[in-house]
Amino acid sequence: MKIDFSAMSTPELRRYVLQNRDDKPAFYALMDRLNSNTSTTSYPCPNTPENIEIMKQAIRKKLNQIQ
Repeated sequence: MKIDFSAMSTPELRRYVLQNRDDKPAFYALMDRLNSNTSTTSYPCPNTPENIEIMKQAIRKKLNQIQ
């Protein structure tokens, strides 16, 4: 019997994969789902002294907000 991974919620699919570690289609379905749900933003590496200074200031500002 073939399991319909698309009908499972992400937590259900994750539990299934952890309980059935040899089920490669389930693992790939989970990885595809996790990769499609990411909302990461990538930024280019600072390549000039001005951009490096801007990055340092942004990091300092963020660290001060956390503390």
